[in-house]
Amino acid sequence: MKCRHCEQPLELDFIDLGSAPPSNAYLTQEALRGPETWFPLRVLTCTTCWLVQTEDHAGREALFTNDYAYFSSFSQSWLAHARKYASAMIERFDLSARSRVVEVASNDGYLLQYFTESGIQSYGIEPTASTAAAARDKGIDTVQEFFGITLADRLAAEDRAADLMAANNVLAHVPDINDFVAGFTRLLKPTGVVTFEFPHLLRMVQSHQFDTIYHEHYSYLSLTAVDNIFTSNGLRVFDVEEITTHGGSLRVYAQRAEGRHVRSDAVSRVLQEETDAGVDTSTFYQNFQPVAEKIKNDLLSFLVDARQEGKVVAAYGAAAKGNTMMNFAGIRRDLISYVVDLNPAKAGKFMPGSRLPIVGENVLRETRPDYIVFLPWNLKDELEGQLGYAREWGAKFVVAVPELSVF
Repeated sequence: MKCRHCEQPLELDFIDLGSAPPSNAYLTQEALRGPETWFPLRVLTCTTCWLVQTEDHAGREALFTNDYAYFSSFSQSWLAHARKYASAMIERFDLSARSRVVEVASNDGYLLQYFTESGIQSYGIEPTASTAAAARDKGIDTVQEFFGITLADRLAAEDRAADLMAANNVLAHVPDINDFVAGFTRLLKPTGVVTFEFPHLLRMVQSHQFDTIYHEHYSYLSLTAVDNIFTSNGLRVFDVEEITTHGGSLRVYAQRAEGRHVRSDAVSRVLQEETDAGVDTSTFYQNFQPVAEKIKNDLLSFLVDARQEGKVVAAYGAAAKGNTMMNFAGIRRDLISYVVDLNPAKAGKFMPGSRLPIVGENVLRETRPDYIVFLPWNLKDELEGQLGYAREWGAKFVVAVPELSVF
């Protein structure tokens, strides 16, 4: 396999998680009677441009289907993050009713609703029918297509260029990263700005976040790699912020190569931090496998002990990262009884691979499990507050990442 950015051969292993079905391919009751498609889940590193990437096995159409079940609006903390972002961008870039905001991978309109509330014209670009329909229900104009040069050129020709483009947690999701990034160069106005948010590879390694690896994430991103990719495709990074979402992310600000914004000291600082950590050396990538195996084994040992003690264990949050953990560890219903999720698109379905049933929160109150495993560990504080009532019957909460914790 060759690097999807620079096309050099990939020879450095980062991690091998065996195989798994797509993490958002939730099963219906009827589908339980049939087979599932599993793909190898192996990640490699390019030693030329330092882009970390999955092996190519599944195309985007197989992963981002019309019944895609991830809806951004079901996390209150994520909605608060989106509202704060909109307010900050309106102020920083002096956006007004004369401006246009475009979000790529706009999902269910979770972000653009805050720009429209402020009287700023906007539209989203979202390939999955389920989430695009939810956005339209909110009154958000949505183009239901995959983004790249072809679509960007068409929209620009229709006088739909953007003053601000947002791309939150999508840069990792694209197989043709050069075509995707170049599309922003085409659709931005000459003075326009684009922001990208993505989990920071450095924090992923430091905090042992191996379960953020799944097929829908084609790439795992450092600023070092992103700066190279953007420069090659006509964008120039001029600022970066470190944010807390998804266990530690970067918000990168970029513009067309001829843009007016001066590059901030923050860019040099983050690049230097990555250099000091060895992101541009092979050593940095060689010790992640045993870290993941220890986390898996610690969780399995806990669940087996709980089973032998006659305890009931449930999980909360039918998140993609949870599916990575379940399938890497081989967890089934003998160890975890069910998974709770508030998203009606997942209710009554089953987790891919592990086939654990997804139920409503009322089941927690009815069954009163002894332990509740938080699969989206990045929402630990939100979930601990939301499920505080479980303390009344003595339930304890569990997270596996960055290390096993029972509290």
